Amino acid sequence: MSAEGVIRAAGCVLWRRARSPLAYRELGESYQGHGGIELCLVHRPKYNDWSHPKGKLKQGEPPLAGALREVEEETGYRCVPGAPLPSVHYIAQGRPKQVSYWAAEAAEGAFRPSREVDRICWLAPLSARNLLTQSRDRRLVDALLAALHLA
Repeated sequence: MSAEGVIRAAGCVLWRRARSPLAYRELGESYQGHGGIELCLVHRPKYNDWSHPKGKLKQGEPPLAGALREVEEETGYRCVPGAPLPSVHYIAQGRPKQVSYWAAEAAEGAFRPSREVDRICWLAPLSARNLLTQSRDRRLVDALLAALHLA
């Protein structure tokens, strides 16, 4: 397949320090075992799915710049990029799609619902992994934990 036909996109596995160990206990998860972090997932009403924030790159846009732009557009949060995570490849609307991902720590911001993303949620890693719609997105949770040395 030529690179011309590939849909290029980028995103981040967005994380922050957990607000409280109590939230982990309520979920039956280990606060210490995952470093006390929460992951941000986005709900897209068009597909009725939960995923990591991501989106198509603009013409000539570098993937990391596109990932940071998409995270802010979809979640309202600026972020600090970290380690690159594995790219994901799949077929979307009959065309190959490649999504480049990075680990990213949330900075300042606030969510505002839109037509594209109507909800976000912050969850402990195991809960986030279970809520994600696509198995390819679940593997990114494991990659994040490994990149943060929490696996």
